[in-house]
Amino acid sequence: MNSHDARIEGPDLAALAALLADGTRADFCLALLDGRAWTATELARHAGVAASTATEHLNLLVGGGLLTQERQGRHRYVRLADPDTAELIEKLASMAPRRADPPRSLPAANRSRALARARTCYDHLAGALGVAITEAMTDRGLLDWEQGPALTGDGTAWLAELGIALPPATRRPPIRSCLDWTERRPHLAGAVGAALCRHTFDAGWITRIGTSRAVALTDVGKRALKDHLGLADETQTPTR
Repeated sequence: MNSHDARIEGPDLAALAALLADGTRADFCLALLDGRAWTATELARHAGVAASTATEHLNLLVGGGLLTQERQGRHRYVRLADPDTAELIEKLASMAPRRADPPRSLPAANRSRALARARTCYDHLAGALGVAITEAMTDRGLLDWEQGPALTGDGTAWLAELGIALPPATRRPPIRSCLDWTERRPHLAGAVGAALCRHTFDAGWITRIGTSRAVALTDVGKRALKDHLGLADETQTPTR
């Protein structure tokens, strides 16, 4: 077999890269990191493109396996294909250069700051809040990083105290680190990260800000994070 044949038979990485090489398609994937399903109209409005243009881009993303779609009546909804895809997008975002132009309006600047403070990354917590929780869990011996992130016995007991049952074993890793694209430090992903994120919503610790993937700590959440992890306030500073 010559090198040309080997290249043909191997994975077509260039085809995957081409899907994200377009700014509109990349913006769609970043928006879908909120874990929810969007319509083509919503994504078109988000990216500032025509609905017909959005549909063309979405067809490419669905065909390339990055998105999956479902229909309800006349409406088509799309979402990221799976957690692995979400973590790939977040990883690439952390490696990408920052855009040179700062937000030009106060609302845009506020949205940018809100996303950096706390947001969902598909189904787990990200931003300064997600990183602070991960680091506090590490400081308290709930996570062990010696051979990659792993839940310790104390960590399992801590989750049980919160009423969070360990997810059943699946193909998805229980614990995975995800490099945060704003903090450039890891936050907690995987099945346990998703379960913890779900608990913060269910317990009223966090709430969504509008329709974006930014979230805000509630007063209940501030007290809970101080009690359970020693995080002092909304800046997520550990107490010592």
